[in-house]
Amino acid sequence: MSASRRSGTTDELGPDEPERPGRGDDGPKTPGGAQPPVGPDGADLLAALLDGMDAALCAFDGDGVVTHWNREAERILGWSAQEAVGRRGFAGWAVREADAADIEGRLMAAMHAPGRQVHEFALLTKDGGRVLVRTQSAAVPGPDGKPTGLYCAFSEVHAQIDLERSIALSEALFDDASWGVVLVDADLRPAVVNAHAARALGTSRTALLGRPLGELLTRGAEELENALTHVLAEGAPPAPAELWVGVRTPDGEKRRCWRSGFLRLASPLAEEPVPLGVGWIFQDVTAAKQGEQEASLLRFRANQLHRAGRAAAECEDPTEAATVHLDFALAGFADHALVDRVMGDAEGAGPPRLMRVAATPSGGPGPSTLTGHAGLPLRYPDGHPALQCVARAGSVRAGSGSVPADEARAWARTRQWPEDTVHALCAVLRSRGRTLGVVTFLRGGGRTPFERSDANYAEDVAVRISSALDLADLTAQTAERGED
Repeated sequence: MSASRRSGTTDELGPDEPERPGRGDDGPKTPGGAQPPVGPDGADLLAALLDGMDAALCAFDGDGVVTHWNREAERILGWSAQEAVGRRGFAGWAVREADAADIEGRLMAAMHAPGRQVHEFALLTKDGGRVLVRTQSAAVPGPDGKPTGLYCAFSEVHAQIDLERSIALSEALFDDASWGVVLVDADLRPAVVNAHAARALGTSRTALLGRPLGELLTRGAEELENALTHVLAEGAPPAPAELWVGVRTPDGEKRRCWRSGFLRLASPLAEEPVPLGVGWIFQDVTAAKQGEQEASLLRFRANQLHRAGRAAAECEDPTEAATVHLDFALAGFADHALVDRVMGDAEGAGPPRLMRVAATPSGGPGPSTLTGHAGLPLRYPDGHPALQCVARAGSVRAGSGSVPADEARAWARTRQWPEDTVHALCAVLRSRGRTLGVVTFLRGGGRTPFERSDANYAEDVAVRISSALDLADLTAQTAERGED
């Protein structure tokens, strides 16, 4: 039985005749029996594109009749597409009669001019207001290449100026700015870098792009990445942050302090904010911060000297006053301190011999104490920093350098210092033109090496300690003469 008979139709088919679509069948169907989707035709697609534009757009035919009018044009001027399409020119409704001839002449001239023509003029809104717009007009060619009309895209001048100002600001930031600007993508890698930032990071603008921040910085990279991650998740912080970083350079690491501001970048085209990355703006304030730190350190040390002087004035024993000066000097300055006295005449023949008179406890914090075994010489090897200090009558700095921990401990033991010592500073004790001994300040591996400013402070402390020890000698001599 044929398919038509099974379906109950009256058309009969021969045994070899193929079936034909029945009446009412509009063509092929999908496997489920539904009609296939029908795409938009050209008119619908053009209307959707015009209405989705961010710029206002209208079009004219060769006679100057409005043929297209999108929603942005309706928003700016208030005239709907039904009211605008079909009108000839702008006269009497979108421009003043006095300006109509000039404006329409400039617009229609674009049909016979190469490229786009840019003009500014005032249009009328539906409620009678005036809007200054900037237009871009160009001819619309026909199939034969001859112009059949023109289109005119326009926007409010202030909006255009805002856009141009934003572009100009962006270009200025990445060309002429006196501070660093880096755009970091969502993967925390530099995407755009200006010249100032490239110099600060010690490389070229193109070499920075796409590289992890850890390859650019020896220290501070984790702190910077944490800040960028926070900005991506939470937004910009309320105030700039000061970050200390170490920058890799051909000459080694350079420590810099960057005052940094962060801005989260989001796409203006998305309905909801979509983070595109972070704008990082920074300025090098290393010199200012170092100046502030040095001034703060000087104030603290001057205050410590003042407090030590007042506390030492209350000591009856001058030797105890010397240990008071030593204890006040240690705060924030060193981990341990030693006071060694010269045995005999320091200016005599042969190498000087030293004996320990006071020291801070090496096992933990605590006040300086007198050793109780004065009179026994220390077995310092030749070239010991304390012996050099006496011989020069000046300060000597020493350190174990960047060596393994075992070698650093052996270096400290050889010099008869606590094993955790890495940096040392010896200052000579002199009073009334005589060398009395040496005060040695010691730092562990967690501290920085002693610098010239540290030596100046140690010399100020040494002056006070030597005065106290000299007074102790005079007191002892006076007591001996009194007994005699």
